[in-house]
Amino acid sequence: MSNKIHLIKLSVGTETVDDLTAWQTRKEAQTADGLPRHVTRMWPRREAELLDGGSIFWVIKGVVQARQRILRLDEVTRQDGIRRCAIVLDPELLRTAPALKRPFQGWRYLDPKDAPPDISPGRTSDDDLPPELSAKLAEIGVL
Repeated sequence: MSNKIHLIKLSVGTETVDDLTAWQTRKEAQTADGLPRHVTRMWPRREAELLDGGSIFWVIKGVVQARQRILRLDEVTRQDGIRRCAIVLDPELLRTAPALKRPFQGWRYLDPKDAPPDISPGRTSDDDLPPELSAKLAEIGVL
């Protein structure tokens, strides 16, 4: 039985999933081996559960829109000498069904039963609605 847990994180400064993808292709957002990473101050206490198939779910413009599988956690020391955690991610961003999420600081654990489902590969939403409209409908509780 899997003890998997996910993370949920605001994607600050991005307007779309494509913006997040573009950011992650920049050198400063990658590990030495070219994988995307997110550096955070806190080391997850539930590391084993995250590495048991967990993902990071990205909140963009107040709506969960995508996720990436967590591959590993690397220790990083920045110029200020403080040890941080680099959450190393699978380069594939999987779009999810839109789910409204209120603002919060840092990252939070997300139980798999509360995670929005993936949508069909190659689609930006599970229906024929534009992603922006899906997000607005999720915001008012229709989706």
